[in-house]
Amino acid sequence: MTKPFLLGAVAYDAKVVTIWDGFQRWFAQHDFAFDYMLYSNYEQQVEGHFSGHFHVAWNSPLAWLQAERIAVRTGRTVKAIAMRDTDCDLTSVIVVRQDSPIQTIRDLRNKTVAVGASDSPQATLIPLLHLAEAGLEPEKDVNVHRFDLLVGKHGDHIGGERHAAKALIDGRVDAACMIDGNHLLFAREGTLPANSTRILAQTAEYDHCNFTVLDTAPIEAVARFRELLLSMSYDDPAVRPLLDLEGLKQWRPGRTEKYALLARAIDRFHTVDAFVDKVSNACR
Repeated sequence: MTKPFLLGAVAYDAKVVTIWDGFQRWFAQHDFAFDYMLYSNYEQQVEGHFSGHFHVAWNSPLAWLQAERIAVRTGRTVKAIAMRDTDCDLTSVIVVRQDSPIQTIRDLRNKTVAVGASDSPQATLIPLLHLAEAGLEPEKDVNVHRFDLLVGKHGDHIGGERHAAKALIDGRVDAACMIDGNHLLFAREGTLPANSTRILAQTAEYDHCNFTVLDTAPIEAVARFRELLLSMSYDDPAVRPLLDLEGLKQWRPGRTEKYALLARAIDRFHTVDAFVDKVSNACR
């Protein structure tokens, strides 16, 4: 029996099982043995990857940077082989109420800004970097109200962002941070009533998740896995429901240059230093 190509993924939502079960069936139809293992958080997943527990990781952008830095420290190589179309060219926004007197970022001095989970790239790290690089140091020049939900899932569940949006509407904070797509989502679902908010600032573009492999992954299996992913068509009725659940219409080749913004954020806030030290030392 052929050993399956193993994926590591984080169970940030119950739909994750439906998604990867569906992918497993689709890969089997294309004569590719595939299986997956789930983790409760990205730190355990990154450690499992370097321990050789699976072949490819479905990584958050923060987990990618953790893996990249551990690889550098331990003499390994790491590669992003594929990502969703919806992972590319994203931005985060800092939002205020429509009737707020706040007109510029400078007006947030001594005000309170709501963010998501402490490890959320889109709702915390990147927006706080934007404030810091504009001259407002978080916790010093501006108060930060953190909605630290499900730390370890790197903000994938969006719960913290939704709480931040509600706090803004309730008047408990002066501004709230979120990914631009969730700003639109919260308006559609009514969390942010129509015409109740406006965007005060928008970050530079960045990328989100990717499939990550280390140098020990089987080369032929990696190539076939990537080939099959990139061949998936949204017009295929067997594939479309899975792509909808995973939030994409097309898989794209992986790229890494647009993780630079998040890299600046974690360098400024020392977000992953202790974890990278821990895993790197364990790998030696």
